[in-house]
Amino acid sequence: MKSRRVVVTGLGALTPIGNTIPEYWNNLLNGVSGAKPITKFDASKFKTQFACEVKNYDAANFFDRKEVRKHDLFSQYAMVCTEEAIQDSKLDLDAINLDKVGVIWGSGIGGITTFLEEVRGYVKGNETPRFNPFFIPKMIADIAAGHISIKYNFRGPNFTTTSACASSANAIIDAALLIQTGLSDIIVTGGSEAAVNEVGLGGFSAMHAISTRNDSPETASRPFDKDRDGFVLGEGGGALILEELEHALARGAKIYAEVTGYGLTADAHHITSPHPEGEGAYNVMKNALENAQIGPETIDHINTHGTSTPLGDIAEPKAISRLFGAHASKIAINSTKSMTGHLLGAAGAIESIAAILAMQNNMVPPTINFSNLDPDIDSNLDFTFNKAKEKNINYALSNTFGFGGHNACIIFKKFSQ
Repeated sequence: MKSRRVVVTGLGALTPIGNTIPEYWNNLLNGVSGAKPITKFDASKFKTQFACEVKNYDAANFFDRKEVRKHDLFSQYAMVCTEEAIQDSKLDLDAINLDKVGVIWGSGIGGITTFLEEVRGYVKGNETPRFNPFFIPKMIADIAAGHISIKYNFRGPNFTTTSACASSANAIIDAALLIQTGLSDIIVTGGSEAAVNEVGLGGFSAMHAISTRNDSPETASRPFDKDRDGFVLGEGGGALILEELEHALARGAKIYAEVTGYGLTADAHHITSPHPEGEGAYNVMKNALENAQIGPETIDHINTHGTSTPLGDIAEPKAISRLFGAHASKIAINSTKSMTGHLLGAAGAIESIAAILAMQNNMVPPTINFSNLDPDIDSNLDFTFNKAKEKNINYALSNTFGFGGHNACIIFKKFSQ
């Protein structure tokens, strides 16, 4: 069976630097940091007291009071950015076969805030255990996909991918596969996360994974800089509408890009640390190139995983230099996590969106907060430090890696028939 072509026809975003796609893209280009002192709870007793929170978000603008009680924040974020993506795609839900529309969503943690609130209430309560009847439905990671399908009556494949920080990249890849094989014509995909709370911050802090630059939060996420000291916790969501090409053309859809290749690998090395030589990263990018049936010299732009951690920021550039050889210096590389922080399971979604918009606009957002390159990182690579740059982009690659050694890579192509 001939593989069907998959294109992107809608985008939605709710991020620490923008609550819509235009706002997100504008702030990416302008190098705006989303890191600020935490407002969701009193973080004064924590080693890290800042994060990349979604700003100016009011659930009452999107849900009635009864609905809010049924949705953890990660589900709210999922539904808000999905609404933008569907509106952007101009899908006429009365004119398409809803049996062939699916939802594949990514979340690494799911309803951790709901879990915290319910356990806290139990501990503070009296002798009779009392739990909210929505506790389990709000907490489970698959519920965001369920809510989206229920709202729009999408009756196709419906599930959630969980592979830590690679979750939403896995979701996008699964969505593309289902469309290519004919099981769906359209998939709503992406990811969301809402782990900026006491246990999310405390857990990552106990691992010494996050920055403690409390005196300057805006400069704390500094990928590839020799003075980096960990990632910055973020939250939010990103949604993409993937569609079979002929289906999109038949309805006159705007096409942002084509999903042309992808790879999936495991480091098989350590639960949290990447392979020191970047073996998993090398293999996943190599697999994606082979899947797209293109050579390394074809790639114009890479949105790296680039978390601002001591080990990860060395391993990934090693893999890029090794795989792309002499062409590596010609690729515009960046890490948008320098601005958004690390959205965990939602990272792959918002970074895929950034790569697609970079390609469509021929502009590469910067990697901000750079002062001095780590001597263990290849100085010949073009990291697009501190300032956006113009570049003609025909192929863009997005990397996402997760705890457990999960690696996902997606290649997007500028659309042409």
